[in-house]
Amino acid sequence: MRIDARIARLQLAEPFVIARETTTEAEVVWVEIEHEGERGFGEAAPSEHYGESVESAVAYVEEVTGWIGDDPFALDDVLDPLPKREYAARAAIDGALHDLCGKLTGLPVWRLLGLRQGGPPTSWTIGLSDPDEMARKAAQASGFRGLKLKLGGQDGLDVDRVSAVRRVWAGPIRVDVNEYWEISEALEAIPQFAELGVEYVEQPLPAGHPDGAALKKQSPLPVYVDEDCHTLRDVAACVERAHGINIKLAKSGGIREAVRMAHAARALGLGVMLGCMVESGLGIAAGASIASLCDHVDLDGNLLIREDPWPGVQLTCGVQVPSSSPGLGVREEVPSPR
Repeated sequence: MRIDARIARLQLAEPFVIARETTTEAEVVWVEIEHEGERGFGEAAPSEHYGESVESAVAYVEEVTGWIGDDPFALDDVLDPLPKREYAARAAIDGALHDLCGKLTGLPVWRLLGLRQGGPPTSWTIGLSDPDEMARKAAQASGFRGLKLKLGGQDGLDVDRVSAVRRVWAGPIRVDVNEYWEISEALEAIPQFAELGVEYVEQPLPAGHPDGAALKKQSPLPVYVDEDCHTLRDVAACVERAHGINIKLAKSGGIREAVRMAHAARALGLGVMLGCMVESGLGIAAGASIASLCDHVDLDGNLLIREDPWPGVQLTCGVQVPSSSPGLGVREEVPSPR
């Protein structure tokens, strides 16, 4: 099999703000694997927060070029020996292999895996801003059945943000603090969120925070962890500090590991959420293929960018539905000249 990687830049429709950063452009890596005249594609969305970059992702793909072998269906033989680092790049290789296998068999990836096509509705993410601005964006949200609010402003206004949105939005609300609270803030805010009908709180404390277990015991709302949980080996430790985990392909290393994590979480009594980075439809298609395994879905990354270069996933009644076409079911479109 031949493998190549190239860097791409995705312009966002508007600046996306979370507690630790503001993003106007997302850099990703597109990986292509060719076998017997057919090509499979996957996307890496590396995060500097995890010590990864598009440059390190490309270097990783180039490093493992000679390890890929000649059988795209031998997924364990291909993926297991790869160095356990650069998980976004691993996810792109994994996605390209699944896309290739689907195309070679004429099956969409979700069917190749024996899963249902549709999963839970996706949240629409509203970036961190002042309460009135977040409420304005919530009032304009259409086509979605739930909202995820980015919090962690460290200005004492997080409850006001949720309250303002609740005044204009009757549907489900989830909140994501991105590690920006201490235990005192969490214990003060979460009961108020419960009164406002919030469904769950994501990563309220920094990863590995010593008060994680205490917060789980005292929280009136489910606590889901994101930065605390990357791969299968992290899942068991999350039982002490969380009610559920957020699986992202770019953290876990791809579809194959994510499926293992979902089943492990279920066996341990944890809820399962499927998240994403800011990604094109190529990355979202890989996630949507396994969304039926999850309780909650946050797969709106491609909807945050100005023009999706890999269309194929359809937002239908709030659900990101993967294509019925072979493989991941997306195709690259060259942007029209402006």
